[in-house]
Amino acid sequence: MNNNKTIYVIDDERDICDLVANELELFGYSVRSFNTGTQASHAIKNQPPALCIIDLGLPDMDGMDLVKQLCEENSVGVLILSGRSSVPDKVLGLELGADDYIVKPFIPRELVARVNSLLRRLDKKEPNNDQQKKRHAHFADWTYDSATLSLIHKEKGTIELSSAESELLLMLLKAPKTILSRDQLLGERASPFDRSIDVRMSRVRKKIEADPKNPEIIKTIYGVGYILTADVSWS
Repeated sequence: MNNNKTIYVIDDERDICDLVANELELFGYSVRSFNTGTQASHAIKNQPPALCIIDLGLPDMDGMDLVKQLCEENSVGVLILSGRSSVPDKVLGLELGADDYIVKPFIPRELVARVNSLLRRLDKKEPNNDQQKKRHAHFADWTYDSATLSLIHKEKGTIELSSAESELLLMLLKAPKTILSRDQLLGERASPFDRSIDVRMSRVRKKIEADPKNPEIIKTIYGVGYILTADVSWS
């Protein structure tokens, strides 16, 4: 089911790296472990993985900085695995673009289930054979490029999206003028932090709306969900 996907585990505790790697390898994943953020950053630039599992307590940098860097500069999935259990840490991690957040101590089998679910969701963003010739979605004054996870505007230029932002926007683009509930937008996401959808929506709005506080393109249907109000065409 995983098509030999590669996963990077970034944690300064070798025992944790070994535990995670052994569990994931049982399910057919290829795993590389790194004990510093610097090591991981170099490896990611040379060979991006499908997913990075990141501890926040790295010896050479704050893991949040690495999460921010990956979500801004790379189209890879990010799962935070950390002993930081406070709500502000969880919300910040998701705000920066992480796709999921798991608190230590954790159940290895649950981690695998989260990884499977996350990668299935990320795979849905890949165009199928019928869509490969139609990778651009045109809406309002914007063009979304599904191959590069970027937004293009005649005046504002090109704006990069994180994998989490792209996933959310793509779901709306595939169902224009249709109300999507938070549960629909969460999909198979195995996380209790429903606020992550609202946080990501806020980030997307900041990039596409003239006035993010009074959105016109993506409107909130209070108590129900969200709706993309613009017409969408593909090319």
